[in-house]
Amino acid sequence: MLRILHTADWHLGHTFFGYNRNNEHEYFLAWLLRTIEEKEIDALLIAGDVFDVSNPPATAQHLYYRFIHQAKSRFPHLQIVIIAGNHDSPARLEAPSPLLMEMQTIVKGSVRKKDGAIDYDDLIIPLKDRNESTECFCLTVPFLRQGDYPSVAEAQNSYSAGVSEFYRQLIETASAKCEGKPLLVVGHLQATGSEIAEKDYSERTIIGGLECIAPDVFTDAVAYVALGHIHKSQRVSGREHIRYAGSPLPLSFSEKFYRHGAVVVALESGKDAVIEKITYEPLVKLISVPSQGAASPEEVLHQLQQLPEAFLSELSADEHPYLEVRVELKEPDPMLTKQIVDLLADKAVRLTRITPIYAQQSASNSDELTEENSESLQNIDPAEMMRNVFEKKYAEQPSSELQDLFNEVYLDVTTKE
Repeated sequence: MLRILHTADWHLGHTFFGYNRNNEHEYFLAWLLRTIEEKEIDALLIAGDVFDVSNPPATAQHLYYRFIHQAKSRFPHLQIVIIAGNHDSPARLEAPSPLLMEMQTIVKGSVRKKDGAIDYDDLIIPLKDRNESTECFCLTVPFLRQGDYPSVAEAQNSYSAGVSEFYRQLIETASAKCEGKPLLVVGHLQATGSEIAEKDYSERTIIGGLECIAPDVFTDAVAYVALGHIHKSQRVSGREHIRYAGSPLPLSFSEKFYRHGAVVVALESGKDAVIEKITYEPLVKLISVPSQGAASPEEVLHQLQQLPEAFLSELSADEHPYLEVRVELKEPDPMLTKQIVDLLADKAVRLTRITPIYAQQSASNSDELTEENSESLQNIDPAEMMRNVFEKKYAEQPSSELQDLFNEVYLDVTTKE
């Protein structure tokens, strides 16, 4: 039997409204080491987005390499498999591979070609038990960019068709050499039927579902599919064996109610995978005042006054919850921000933002953006923006052909390194 721990979307180096989160990631990685020990894990799978940006700060890289060193020092038998996500730099992630391979750590950042053809064999990794016997084959697929996947003639959606064909050919290749052993897929993609927060684009979902891959591509030949990219831990379309581990930390206020953790998978030849979700409680909480919607300045100030005092808190300053304040206004109030900041000076919270919601914004179809449909300009759905601008200029909706063309261009831009 092989016991596997599936995790993803660490986003090391992520900052939250300017606040450094290294201590939160250290806390998570310490929990991960304890889990490896308690659950007697044989293989650790990290399904992409190890880092938050392609050029992560030195502190984030230090956390990453220190974790690998600690894991291999404490558990010499542990095999580690890491793939690149869309936030990672494939070249940067793969750079230390010659050294990491000596530590039974396999990193796949990009898809290799041999004589101009995709080298599927390079992505098929045997996973062994503690007796050095191969228990399963792991299919390691990084986030696929343009040029990584085969071209499918006359496909309506070249990306989803190409990626699906890539997985089909890889699974077919692995099945021919697996000798009856279970197959395990590690990938970084958005599967059809996966859930994200309705108004949260922090997962960088490609517009209009253009990036979605049907889970049917993972045939019965695959015992378990370990996915990354979506931050909400979940099964895909009700399939027990196709799962997102989810992110260990909430990366936006839209994710504050997500249940974080990892997935333990026990694989044995001839038997179905035994799957167990392990819950993780992040070090720092996210709170909103009010808890839902927005409130009047008087109500907001009253609720803020009830927050615990810093000197009475058992938490250290870098463990204080992150706070967002949403206040409903009839007109701008230049003094309100100062009132809120002064009131919170001695409270056991860290203020991230104060979002004014004007009455006319919720009562009309204003062109102005509110917190209800956007956290920042980065989070606006580009397709929706295009439709709004087109309609405003030409007094009609863009044609489906024009929207499809926009989707193709946007996909081409966002999937390039």
